[in-house]
Formats: sequence, structure tokens, C-alpha cells
Amino acid sequence: MAMSEFEAKKEICDIGKRMWEKGFIAANDGNMTYRLGPNRFLCTPTGVSKGFLRPEDICTVDAAGKQIGGAKPRTSEIMLHLEIFHEMPHVNAVAHAHPPHATAFAVAGMEIPQNILPEVEIWIGHIPIAPYETPGGKQFAETILPHLRNKANTILLANHGAVSFGDTVEHAYFHLETIDMYCQILLLAKQIGKIQLISDPKVRELLEIKKKIGNQDPRLDCETCSLAGSDEFLRGFSTHPIPQHTVGPDGHGRGNGIAGMPSQCNEPQPMPKERKVFPAVVAGRALPLGSSSTTARKRQMEDESERMVQLITDKIVTMIGRG
Repeated sequence: MAMSEFEAKKEICDIGKRMWEKGFIAANDGNMTYRLGPNRFLCTPTGVSKGFLRPEDICTVDAAGKQIGGAKPRTSEIMLHLEIFHEMPHVNAVAHAHPPHATAFAVAGMEIPQNILPEVEIWIGHIPIAPYETPGGKQFAETILPHLRNKANTILLANHGAVSFGDTVEHAYFHLETIDMYCQILLLAKQIGKIQLISDPKVRELLEIKKKIGNQDPRLDCETCSLAGSDEFLRGFSTHPIPQHTVGPDGHGRGNGIAGMPSQCNEPQPMPKERKVFPAVVAGRALPLGSSSTTARKRQMEDESERMVQLITDKIVTMIGRG
């Protein structure tokens, strides 16, 4: 059921505040739009923080981008939004922001990898990068056109940010929040130095779920195409398929290990070699086994304090004796 004009304005204000609070936009960054009808669209104003929007701040434009309502001037990037509305009649809302982790990929010119998190596969899928163009004009808007025709719902804008769209402003925003959290996880995983990929058969299962809930994905139309997308981010550190485990009739676990070889869970395993334990050393002295260096330092400080107290006491006693 379509929202009323006031409800749509209020949702834009609510989502603007969430974007600002999440750090997806600074100052007067970002913009949002909502389709009211074939020739009427709500949009955020320019020069206003989206964290402090009021319903009366929201503008109205026609299908050509001409402002037909609102006291404040419309966003300068309205053509980007209208390009999406014109190309995708089922889309009712568009959100553009600069979520920092996702924008880091856009600045690096690096596509976000796939087949890692189920939620990303089901709700978003492939996230392409549109080439850089000066924001605001028709040429800028047209950079995303090839990706719209390829059924993307979230697009990185090179050296700029990200734009996403859906049936409501909230759903469009959800895509931005999902990809930013995903990119943050990827960057953390890269610091660890290893990542596990979801296998192609399991990705196919996720795509079937995606199909059932009505989400589009070009991979649904291609049985033989690659499911993985760009691997640029994954180069230079270890990637492995997630191991699949089953339980045999004898109750022992079996499955494929990280290298894809059958596991040997039902075979006797050698006892681990005895680990050598070395004593903690503080101030050149070996401490009893089991002592941690932190505990050892604390003990040493206590010993030093007792020694100092004893020295001071001895000096005082000597001085009194001389008097």
C-alpha cells in the first residue's frame, strides 16, 4: 500500500536522521527521493543536514527534475534519482549517502567481493562500481545506467559514495547499511589474513531463496555463469571454502576439510606433542613455572616495596641510636 505524501515526507526525515547518526553523511551530504506518482517525486533539499530534516523541508519535483513544490531548493543530484525511477518502474525510493566502509571501496576503485555473507547474497548480490563523473548533471546520472539494466539494487559511485533503491525509503537505506557493515567485516577479515567463501552449491541455495522472495539477480537466469564476481579484494591473502561436515553411520564426523580432502574424524588421532613451557623472566630472573609476566611484575614490585620499607626503618633506628 502506497504511503500518503505526509507519511513519505516523515519517513524521509526519519531515515535522514538514521543516516546522520550512523555517520553515513556529514554536513549537508546525501539525498533521498520518493515516487508519489508518474510525474511527482519528493526529494530532500540542498544545503540542509539530513539529520535535522522536517517534513516541511521536503521538496517536490516533476519527472524532468523541475521543482514544483517546497520552500527550499531541491537537491543538486536529482537527475541521478530520476534516472533510476525512469529505468526501474517498480522502484519507489532512492537513497544516496557516503557510508565510510563502502565508500572506501569506491575510492579504491575496487569491487566488493561476493559469496561471503548470506544476507548480502539474498538482499543485494553483485555491487558494481559506476565510473567517476562530476556530481549533479545528466552525465553523472547516466554512469549508473548499465548497472540498472543488469538488475543491481545498490551501486558504488567511484570516488563519491553509494546509491541504493527499493520499494520504500527505509528499504533503500537498509541496502546502504548492509553493504557498509559487510565492507567493515571484509576489511577486518583482511587484517586477520584469511577468509572463507561460501561454495557455489550453497550460493545456488541462497539464490533460490532470493527468487522465492521476489528479489532479482542476473545469476538466476544463468546456470553456467560465474557466481563469485570480482576477486580483486581477495588477492594476496588466504581464501578457503567453508568446510562441510556430516556424521557417518558409526557416529563419527566426516566431511570435506579446508583443502577439500575427506576428513579423518573416525581414525585414531596422534597425541599432540608435549608443549615446552618456559618460565617467565623478569629483571633477568627466571620465575616459577606457571607465573605470568604480569603476575611476576606485580610480585617483584611488592618485594621491592617491602625492601625499601625495611631500609628506611633500619636508617631511622640507626639515627635514633646515635642521638
